[in-house]
Amino acid sequence: MILPRYHIGPSTIEGAGQGLFLDEPVARGRIITAPDDIPCVHALDDILAREDAAALLPATVRWFEDRYTVTPEWPDECYINHAFAPTGLWHLGFVFAGADLAPGTEITVDYRHLLAPGQVEDFRDARSGQPIVGYTWLESLRASTHALAALLA
Repeated sequence: MILPRYHIGPSTIEGAGQGLFLDEPVARGRIITAPDDIPCVHALDDILAREDAAALLPATVRWFEDRYTVTPEWPDECYINHAFAPTGLWHLGFVFAGADLAPGTEITVDYRHLLAPGQVEDFRDARSGQPIVGYTWLESLRASTHALAALLA
């Protein structure tokens, strides 16, 4: 569920296709997206064992430890693009505003939190050219928890 008013439009990130943009201001630390319909989570090994695993991986998101959702229907939240210096903070499935965000801001998160440990994204970071490699669960939890505490301080 996306809480503020928003629209989907051409991303400002080269090669990213579409992006999710705010239509209203959002204050630092406020929730932008929240989980609202998660019927099932899967162990990564179960996803990888499927015949269609290669097709499903781009629609797979880590929520906690080794549990992932698979959403090939691509809801609007899937238009949040990657950035190493994101406008939003991914923490346990919620996206928080990383600063006071103005209308027109494209929402981005660091995909390293969403990938499996060591999983390399099919594309590189548009700004730095660096590979996007999934954090371990502890790395993700530590980094996002510290970042959220700083946002809310």
